[in-house]
Amino acid sequence: MAAPPIKSVQCFGRKKTAVAVTYCKEGRGLIKINGCPIELVEPEILRFKAYEPILLLGRHRFAGVDMRIRVKGGGHTSQIYAIRQSIAKALVAYYQKFVDEQSKKEIKDILVRYDRTLLVADPRRCEPKKFGGRGARARPKRSTPFFTLSFPSFLLCASSFFSLTFCGETKGFVVMDTTSLDAKRRPFSLKMWPPSQNTRRVLVERMTNNLSTKSILTEKYGTLSKEEAEENAKQIEDVAFVAADQKYEKEPDGDGSSAVHCYARECSKMLLEVLKKGSSSKESKVVSDSTPKQTLFDISKGTRAFIETEEAEKLLSPLKEPGNAYTKICFSNRSFGLGAARVAEPILISLKNQLKEVDLSDFIAGRPEAEALEVINIFAAALEGSELRFLDLSNNALGEKGVRAFGALLKSQSCLEELYLMNDGISEEAAQAVHELIPSTDKLKILHFHNNMTGNEGAFAISNIVKLSSLLEDFRCSSTRVGSEGGVALCEALGTYTHLKKLDLRDNMFGVEGGIALSRALSKHEHLKEIYLSYLNLEDEGVVALANVLKESAPSLEVLDIAGNDITAKAAPALATCIGAKTLLTQLNLGENELKDEGTIQISQVLEGLSQLKEVDLNTNSIRRAGARVLAQAVVQKPDFKLLNINGNFISDDGIDEVKALFKKSPHMLGSLDENDPEGEDDAEDDEESGDDEGNEDVLESKLKNLEVDQDE
Repeated sequence: MAAPPIKSVQCFGRKKTAVAVTYCKEGRGLIKINGCPIELVEPEILRFKAYEPILLLGRHRFAGVDMRIRVKGGGHTSQIYAIRQSIAKALVAYYQKFVDEQSKKEIKDILVRYDRTLLVADPRRCEPKKFGGRGARARPKRSTPFFTLSFPSFLLCASSFFSLTFCGETKGFVVMDTTSLDAKRRPFSLKMWPPSQNTRRVLVERMTNNLSTKSILTEKYGTLSKEEAEENAKQIEDVAFVAADQKYEKEPDGDGSSAVHCYARECSKMLLEVLKKGSSSKESKVVSDSTPKQTLFDISKGTRAFIETEEAEKLLSPLKEPGNAYTKICFSNRSFGLGAARVAEPILISLKNQLKEVDLSDFIAGRPEAEALEVINIFAAALEGSELRFLDLSNNALGEKGVRAFGALLKSQSCLEELYLMNDGISEEAAQAVHELIPSTDKLKILHFHNNMTGNEGAFAISNIVKLSSLLEDFRCSSTRVGSEGGVALCEALGTYTHLKKLDLRDNMFGVEGGIALSRALSKHEHLKEIYLSYLNLEDEGVVALANVLKESAPSLEVLDIAGNDITAKAAPALATCIGAKTLLTQLNLGENELKDEGTIQISQVLEGLSQLKEVDLNTNSIRRAGARVLAQAVVQKPDFKLLNINGNFISDDGIDEVKALFKKSPHMLGSLDENDPEGEDDAEDDEESGDDEGNEDVLESKLKNLEVDQDE
């Protein structure tokens, strides 16, 4: 007899160029975005926008469905708006098709009253920038600075935001922000680094002209010949660019203004030095053979783009320069077509003996399968024989075909220290292919398999790789659909060596059996600093087994994350003993469990002795007034504490006021309490025993406050 059809719908949400697709089916209330729970969606500051349909309609309306959301395109904000719209539309469609029209109408009315764009796409777009201005309509204001020396005007080509002004008293150069000359100018954000090749060329020409023609300073120090000036100008620009680029690499999240300042400062300083030395000596050459050369070639900055032959020729031209010292290349965020791949092929062949780090993540996005596989074959053949220590092939939707297309490259690697295969569609067959193709993992220290569809069978193949990686320090196998059997296999493999420092197994279904197997493996790892075990369905038994092992091992543990594991107050004594033994602990996440007041107070008592604790998360733990108060008292006085999250609990209004009063001097340390439900679970059996009134909460606190947690067991 044929199986009944799955109750499911699929809906789209759009915002600007972002598109989210939600597949909604009958289930138990799970919502995942690109393989991760909705609670982890980034950026965090916009997380509640994605929550809006759930907050408006109530969790009960989502309890009978599972939603899998895939989103791509656009920026962070656009993606969040596309996600919220697709969730809302999918729920409306599901209720209309499988529940009843009345329920669907109620849901739709609630959504439309709050925000019509939850169901209707927003057609608005930003007006394009126009030629001759800095925006769609704005035009440059015309004003003349009070005094600018013409000699260093070349820096105006390096950045339209900075001018170099000569100071007569110090006889030096000062970089001034021209926006200070016009205080009324509206501030705006712009990526200012790196400069284009054309800007660098114009800068060299201006410096050559300033060194070889008459000006205030050349009249004092003398001019250089045209040839000598050009040579010095090139050397000055090269050194200044390297220094500024190194500064930018240390702070890549900035707009590049500090790098531009450095670029201008170095150019002006060295230009003056050359003039002072004059043209009679070779000492005027400011660059020696020992000048550090760039080692990183990175084309990943900016928005994702497709590149073909002509653009590849321009982008990759620096790699053709003779004598370059590039050892690291990053082609991420650029989708290579066949023409671009053929341009890159001879370049990579010429460089492969000096390359040590290669990042090919997200480099075939949006290409047809046949073209993508051919591009991979070209890159793999070009890099075959290189001795890499770092290889990133993430975000390429490889599957087994893609992994085997990289075969030539993978088979030639025997010195790999870091391997990243995240979000690559690594199935059972693909995982087996990885195991077969990599000849040696003796030196492997970092292995990441995040967000794949590996499953139990694939976990067996990954465990074989892990067994051969005796130096492994950082292992990530999160969101890979691994069940109990695969989890046990992975844990047994982790027990074959002792160097692990970071372990991330989040969002799998290990269960109690997997938790017990993991506890046996972790007993051998003394150097662990970070453990992420959330959403593994460990339950009390698995968590107690882990806690009993960790209290004796991993003395340097800094991060412990076991959220979403159905932990109750029964496991609290063992868990508290373990936590109390970790004197270096900085982050603790026990969110989305069932610790309630009893378990929370026991854990709060040991937190008082952890001086380095910075973040504690006990959201959604059915905590009431007593537990919240004791927990807040335990952490509020810590000198470096940053955040306490107790949102989504059952704290009374008076209890919230008490907690806020404790954090009165440092309100930034207390997370949002918007999802707290003061009247939650009024009808539950537990509440019948413990009561709702604050007097009973005080009784519970008095009973538990003197409870001693044995840390010497």
